[in-house]
Amino acid sequence: MLDAVEARGLAIDAVVGTSSGALAGALWVAGHPAARVAEILASRTPFSYMGAHFAVWEGLFSMAPVIETLRGLLPPTFADLPRPFAVGVAGPGGAHALLSSGDLPAAVAASCAMPVIFAPVAHGGARWRDGGAVDRLGLKAWRAWRGPRPVVVHRVARSAGVDAADDLSGAILIETPRSGASFWSLGDFAGQRAEARSLAGRALEALGGEEGGVAGETLVSPAP
Repeated sequence: MLDAVEARGLAIDAVVGTSSGALAGALWVAGHPAARVAEILASRTPFSYMGAHFAVWEGLFSMAPVIETLRGLLPPTFADLPRPFAVGVAGPGGAHALLSSGDLPAAVAASCAMPVIFAPVAHGGARWRDGGAVDRLGLKAWRAWRGPRPVVVHRVARSAGVDAADDLSGAILIETPRSGASFWSLGDFAGQRAEARSLAGRALEALGGEEGGVAGETLVSPAP
C-alpha cells in the first residue's frame, strides 16, 4: 500500500497503524521509503524476534528483542517524527486506545503484542497489547484524533483480530488478501507486495486530485 502512496506522490497528513500496520507505518513515517520498509520487514522471520518470557501466564514470549531492534530504526519518541503518527493498542481493561506520544519503539511493539503469544508492553505507566484484538482499524479513534478529513484505509483480509462496526463512508478503502505469513515464514513476500501495490494503486485513483491521510492496519490521512 505504501508503494502505491509513494508512486502517486500523495501528500500525507498523518498515519495510524495497528499491529503489523504499526510496524510498517512507523518505519515509513520515520523516513524509510517503502522499498526500505519492505527490505527491513523481509530480512528476518517473525520467530527470530521472539524473546524468552518466564511469566508465561502473561504471554509466551517477550517483545524485548523487537523493541531493541526498533531502537536502531526509529526515533526515540513520537515527537521526533516529521508528522503525526499513532498506534492502535488494547489497554489493561481491554478498551481500544491510540498511543501518539512518548516512547515510540515501545508503543509500536505494544501494538504488535498479540494476546497469549506475547506479554504486554509497558508504556506511559500502563501495559498494552495488540489493538487489533479489539479493533483492527481504529477508525473511530482516528476520527476523534484527526477530525473529519479524507482518509485512506488499508484493510488486510481478516486472519485475526476484531473488525469493529466502522463507518467507512467518505473513506477510500484498500483491501488486500491475507499475506500467508506465519511466525516461521513470510511466504511469497515479493508477490504479495506486488499484488498489494496494484490493488492500492487502483483504489487511490478515486482520490483524483485530493490530498488526505491513512488509518487502519494502516490508516493514512492525506494532507488538507
